[in-house]
Amino acid sequence: MLVRYITKNKIKIITKNISYLERLYFMCGIVGYVGKKNCLPLLINGLNKLEYRGYDSAGIAVFKDNDIKITKTVGRIRDLDDIIDYNDSSCIGIGHTRWATHGGAVTVNAHPHRQGDIVIVHNGIIENYLELKDILLENNYKFSSETDTEVACAYIDYLYKKNKDMISVLEQCTRDFIGSYAMAIMVCSDNDKIYVIKKDSPLVIGSCEGENYIASSTNAFSNDIDRYIILDDYDYGYIDEKDIAIYNNGILQTKEYVRFNSADDVCDKKGYKHYMLKEINEQGDIIKKLNDKYLNNLGELIDISRFNEIHIIGCGSAYHAGIIGKYLIEENNGINVSVYIASEYRYQKINYRDNTLVIAISQSGETADTIACLKKARSNGIYTLGIVNVKDSTISRIVDEVIYTEAGNEIAVATTKGYLTQVYILTLLSIKLIKDNTVFIEELKRVPSIIDNLINLDYNDLVKDIWKDKDIFYIGRNIDYASMLEGALKLKEISYIHAECYAAGELKHGTISLIEKNTCVVGLITKDNIATKTISNIKEVKARDAYVILIVKDSLGDIISSDCYDKLLLIDSVSDIIEPMISVIPLQLIAYNVALINNCDIDKPRNLAKSVTVE
Repeated sequence: MLVRYITKNKIKIITKNISYLERLYFMCGIVGYVGKKNCLPLLINGLNKLEYRGYDSAGIAVFKDNDIKITKTVGRIRDLDDIIDYNDSSCIGIGHTRWATHGGAVTVNAHPHRQGDIVIVHNGIIENYLELKDILLENNYKFSSETDTEVACAYIDYLYKKNKDMISVLEQCTRDFIGSYAMAIMVCSDNDKIYVIKKDSPLVIGSCEGENYIASSTNAFSNDIDRYIILDDYDYGYIDEKDIAIYNNGILQTKEYVRFNSADDVCDKKGYKHYMLKEINEQGDIIKKLNDKYLNNLGELIDISRFNEIHIIGCGSAYHAGIIGKYLIEENNGINVSVYIASEYRYQKINYRDNTLVIAISQSGETADTIACLKKARSNGIYTLGIVNVKDSTISRIVDEVIYTEAGNEIAVATTKGYLTQVYILTLLSIKLIKDNTVFIEELKRVPSIIDNLINLDYNDLVKDIWKDKDIFYIGRNIDYASMLEGALKLKEISYIHAECYAAGELKHGTISLIEKNTCVVGLITKDNIATKTISNIKEVKARDAYVILIVKDSLGDIISSDCYDKLLLIDSVSDIIEPMISVIPLQLIAYNVALINNCDIDKPRNLAKSVTVE
């Protein structure tokens, strides 16, 4: 009854051109291994490759002496590595990095969890865990943690004790668990298998001769893995040394493999102090690559002018990119565009008009709120477009059309190249709306060199007087306001300085009361037709002794008097439609340099995960 994925002639291989790892992103990390090698270093190496996802505890579980040995700790993977006994050689095990949700970051809440014969690691949230816990308490189960995961573990053990058939147990769990879950499960009496179950949180299985992996991202795989399969919602089954068996609704599934080419240098900083700095420096080359791919093929991109209304949804930086898109599309076509925070849109009453397009923006393609919004739109018969970086991600598979941003793997939690490439795609969609767009296409060809020049400027002098500040305000008008939203987010993400962005004209309606002597205000001026209006707002804060850093496109430099600013940065002049791709570069580097001076953990800022796959 099993489908055994052992030899290549028994499976369909899908070959894709993947020059680097750009796979599923998630909050927390799962890795599991079954094979002939000692799994301990493989699990630690896999977790290290997932470290950038965000976590505050880590743990592993391995079979040892007819039992399962669990080792876990609060802190970094290096702390876990320090307490592992590598003499406990084992050929099967699971590992996890946890980002605290139910219960704080303490060792007892860390994964793996054990109840009876069952040990599990879990990404996601079991929403009905309190109801399940009541059932388990009535059946004499006791709990040491505050987590929903321990409840899920106990519930699996409760069902397993009844019939000793894990496949039927997992099928029952797909009906009984409410919420999201990607789980790797070990059973004490079954020491050659790792069981899996998946809904709404990513889970992939990697394979090569004589060994199989389970992970929440292909990043965790060893370089020996040459193919993988993607689990769908409500899939469950197991892996062992030779076989993979996946079921859904009681039916054994035939899964298609995707060819996998690993890249050894994907996590290499290339000599940069931080991944974030490396990724900022990659932006010029990425835009050049995108130009090569798209500029001669604009006709292949979706024509958004055929829609009567557009909704753009996203979270965090993706939401900010969406606001840029709104300005660009409305300016160049007149289509009504609404931009929504995904976590609000999913619960909001939306009155869809005929012929509406919903654009979902997500770097990972796994953002839970954004996925829920897409499902809502599709249930109403709405056409959907995804702008994502990660191929084979959930969003890329459920939308009607997808455009890939081709940003490559982004390790730093705070996005830079991911955001810029989203803005680039929205810019292309807007340029396509313009009948005579030759001048804009030519300007796009200049963007890589402009970016490189801006990156190479010295930002130390610009930030040397503000790195100790507790509050910084970012202001701009029109599309500059949208860019400054992203600038303020970058600063607070990685430096922990309170930074707020305001539409410059709104200052006098309340916020200016917060401006006092030496309060830092960062202003952006790139729009010719409203430049004087923003200058007036800058003078208002300067009259209250604010410390002003002004970023201005150089063609407007002549109208900026020296009494408007303390520091002035002139950036290259390009058309309004291109300018957001230019102005974001100094905003990224201001944030980076402030965080650097403050000795912050720039790549892994506190309390943040790379992509949030739960509410």
